[in-house]
Amino acid sequence: MKKLTYREAGVDIDAGETLVRKIKPLVASTMRKEVLGGIGGFSSLVSLPDGLKSPLLVSGTDGVGTKLKIAFAAGNHKTVGIDLVAMCANDVLVTGAEPLFFLDYYACSELNPDAAADVIAGIAEGCRLAGCALVGGETAELPGFYSSGEYDLAGFVVGVVDKDRVITGNDISVGDAVIGLASSGVHSNGYSLVRAVVEKTGARLTDRLPGFAESLADTLLCPTQIYCRPVKALLGEVPVKSLAHITGGGLPDNIPRTLPEGLGVVLKAGWPVPPIFRWLADNGPVAPEEMIRTFNMGIGMTAVVAPGHIQKTIETLNRNGIAALPIGEVVRPGPDDKRVVVEGDV
Repeated sequence: MKKLTYREAGVDIDAGETLVRKIKPLVASTMRKEVLGGIGGFSSLVSLPDGLKSPLLVSGTDGVGTKLKIAFAAGNHKTVGIDLVAMCANDVLVTGAEPLFFLDYYACSELNPDAAADVIAGIAEGCRLAGCALVGGETAELPGFYSSGEYDLAGFVVGVVDKDRVITGNDISVGDAVIGLASSGVHSNGYSLVRAVVEKTGARLTDRLPGFAESLADTLLCPTQIYCRPVKALLGEVPVKSLAHITGGGLPDNIPRTLPEGLGVVLKAGWPVPPIFRWLADNGPVAPEEMIRTFNMGIGMTAVVAPGHIQKTIETLNRNGIAALPIGEVVRPGPDDKRVVVEGDV
């Protein structure tokens, strides 16, 4: 009787070993001096950076969501790893923390070492952009669990911040300015709605739509902006009162997460909005209130600063590669008012 093998059951250990060989130099390129050891162990050892008086560890986890469906359809796996790091690193950044190390989880039905290596190359690039080390991860081959040719991703980040430098938002007051940091596009939220609009229009991912510089696939796969290095530079120059990562729920749901009770913001529409959002709104059609609660609408992060620090905030961010501009101010809303009001058409 023929003996059944693990490979015939759907798991190829050799493919996993091939992947490890491919990614070793990628992982090595992200190392920090605090990392002890290298890839291949059962766990990772990382020391805390020098010079911290009362270090606090800050953790976060996230995924890429149904943006992966665009990557599958386009056959392009090179940028979703950047998204994975961005969604995690930007979240811990809002506390003032510096991302220290990152781990990933890659799960598929059958392992394609080339596609997986492209994904992990993106993760390594995201870690370099965020300044954190890729210290390990898990590749899970689960036959029959996922559709053939598809995979899922999860990411986990640990950052560190000195206790007396934690950004809490507690000192925000009426009249403070809200600064908008430009997004790179759709980022990694709202792709179920994106895909519904694309399907409704019959547009092909290979199409270059009127007014677009790239194909629809390239536009939708533009990776999420990683704000860590520019914001780190800003924190060295300006006493930032709060930061908000604009993810699911958009500006209305994310800004209040960083405000003291009893305060809200009024935002003045007029900031640059990437053309993809106009296309989605027009072709859904999608109502303005639905757009602004689903997508970032061109603002991937907000910072609250005192009015006297507006100019320096903008200059510092611009100098570090992030377009920024004042988009509103902190107010005290009435009992029946929304905590985030957008005046004008976004």
